[in-house]
Amino acid sequence: MSNLKPANSNETFTNSLRMKFKQVSAGTYTRGGCHTPLSPELSEDKPHLLNGDFDEHPAHPVTITQPFYLGIYQVTNIEYEYFDPDHRSLRGKLGFSNDDDEAVVFVDWHQAAAFCRWLSTKENLPYRLPTEAEWEYACRAGSQIHYHTGDQLPDVFHKNIGESWYPDPARSDGESEVVPLTVGQTLANEWGFYDMHGNVEEWCSDWYGPYQEEVQTDPVGYAEGNYRVTRGGSHSTKLYYLRSANRSGAVPEDQHWLIGFRVVIGEFPSTEPQVISKRPLWATAIKQESGKGERQDFNPDQPYFDGPKKYVQIPEGSIGPLFSNHNHVPAIVSCPNGDLLAIWYSCVSERGRELNVVGSRLRFGQQEWEPAEAFWGVPDRNNHASALWCDEVGKIYHFNGLSVAATWGPLALVMRTSEDNGATWSRPKLVHPEHTLRHMPIESVFRAQDRSIVLACDAVTGGNGGTALHISRDNGQNWVDPGEGQLTPTFETGQRGHWIAGIHASVVQLTDGRLMAFGRGNTIEGKMPMSISEDMGQTWSYQPSRFPVVSGGQRCVLLRLKEGPIFLASFTGDRKDPAPMLITDASGQQREVRGMFAALSLDEGQTWPHIRLVSDDGSGREIETMDGRPFTMSFDNAEPSGYLSVCQSADNLIHLITSQQHYTFNLAWLTTPGPPESEVRSCHSR
Repeated sequence: MSNLKPANSNETFTNSLRMKFKQVSAGTYTRGGCHTPLSPELSEDKPHLLNGDFDEHPAHPVTITQPFYLGIYQVTNIEYEYFDPDHRSLRGKLGFSNDDDEAVVFVDWHQAAAFCRWLSTKENLPYRLPTEAEWEYACRAGSQIHYHTGDQLPDVFHKNIGESWYPDPARSDGESEVVPLTVGQTLANEWGFYDMHGNVEEWCSDWYGPYQEEVQTDPVGYAEGNYRVTRGGSHSTKLYYLRSANRSGAVPEDQHWLIGFRVVIGEFPSTEPQVISKRPLWATAIKQESGKGERQDFNPDQPYFDGPKKYVQIPEGSIGPLFSNHNHVPAIVSCPNGDLLAIWYSCVSERGRELNVVGSRLRFGQQEWEPAEAFWGVPDRNNHASALWCDEVGKIYHFNGLSVAATWGPLALVMRTSEDNGATWSRPKLVHPEHTLRHMPIESVFRAQDRSIVLACDAVTGGNGGTALHISRDNGQNWVDPGEGQLTPTFETGQRGHWIAGIHASVVQLTDGRLMAFGRGNTIEGKMPMSISEDMGQTWSYQPSRFPVVSGGQRCVLLRLKEGPIFLASFTGDRKDPAPMLITDASGQQREVRGMFAALSLDEGQTWPHIRLVSDDGSGREIETMDGRPFTMSFDNAEPSGYLSVCQSADNLIHLITSQQHYTFNLAWLTTPGPPESEVRSCHSR
């Protein structure tokens, strides 16, 4: 940088693109932590917000040993387009960033880094993205308060503050949520830098990872990871996420209307990056040999039922990355080695930016699920929701929705794979990179007869409106959505449309190649809607099923069993007031039951001759359902709620999980009617 010598640090340097920079001197500061109490405006009386996010701790001293020059403003459209003129076609996408002097958005990490390399070559100066440590140092400008303006952020920084659903037309305010991204319109900090709180998030060079409780000198983050750090917060989010200490992240290939960047001039620090030293429990000491055929504790020809076992093992009072408040929307897969792997989201609020995916493993031959640990979660993004599936050669697929910030409205669709029983995973791939509707995975994935992979995703954010289908014919490399761009159909008997009726739909392929789906909402003649497609999801016809509707807090599941029949698990009615349903017991008599039931079809969904309550058929014992709420499980009462997920292991056992519990049974149990009431009462009176 010998040719970059402004007279003093208070003067600016302007490059050939007329980008302005100021020098940041070397120094030491305390990174992270919560140095003053959060105000009610910021904490909203939520326990996970009172002392800042879990990933802001521990606070630790950081020394920056070399001065560097930082852009006074975020990179603008006109500046970026000297490098990439084609980006001009993205100006105004979804209404954002039209003008020359607005912050450039819809730029991923790789593009931001490429801009820096191009500028370095053009000007013979070391341009680059800032490290996370440099960014926070420059943002704080010598302060240890929440914002460089104090513990409150003035109104001039407020841009569409809140949990935005944009661009979902059903839940957002439309164009009123589009705000200008003009740089330099707010107060500069003490060192002369603008827009350090809000406007757009800014890419940093670091791979995201946990802080270490030690003195740091010129830290550069981690050697590898899944997410690159972003800092500063953006428009269309809550003020809490605009604080100096707050850390966010993004998949490096992600690009949307909340993220831009700022440029540094200075040699990259020579510090060695950190290495993740601790692996999560679900990824530790994984046996790679197959467990098939080793289990001898049951006879497959005899009815077998075990459970429920609580698989959500999270300590009370956990406030990140595991949360004891709300654990929901699970997925389960049987690994080739015989282990079961379950994942689900954990949060305080379903629409919050803290929503994270956690996981647990039940190792083959063990009786208890291991304590949960973080599984997947782009920092400060609503990671809503998950699906798991294992193909015929043992590759496990993980699908997840990824929001731009809060809510499950603007989701991209992410895929990862594992070929070692879930011990390690590929880098995330944005298989549907646009943040929009139709990208929230449902735990319904299977291999179709034509060898394509079929994945269901909610098409809307509300309780009615339908489910989309995504199909890949090259093992997950490329995906198509047959119903994309089609109008919402009328979900009535005899009507046809391009969407599945009902949200959270579960799908199965019939032996004649047709697809059959059951969903929630869009009730037809008072029953759960059934959709049939004769052209692999291009079009659907609608009719009522024979089953009760499901409601909030409930999700049904379909599965083609290895033995051939189609399995369904669902609920008898509303979780708050479960309606009774008649089943036939072993005496041939009909009796009323309530709650979760299992059904079996031997004729491709035409009839369901085997229906029984998912229960241990006892006289009554208290069990926990979703979020620890109690219910009494008995011969006539089963779990009243939960989002269901199901898989079948190599030993043909069926593993059904709700939002809290794990049930195991076999085909023989499904085809054996439950005991009559008199037998249960007689047994438990002895």
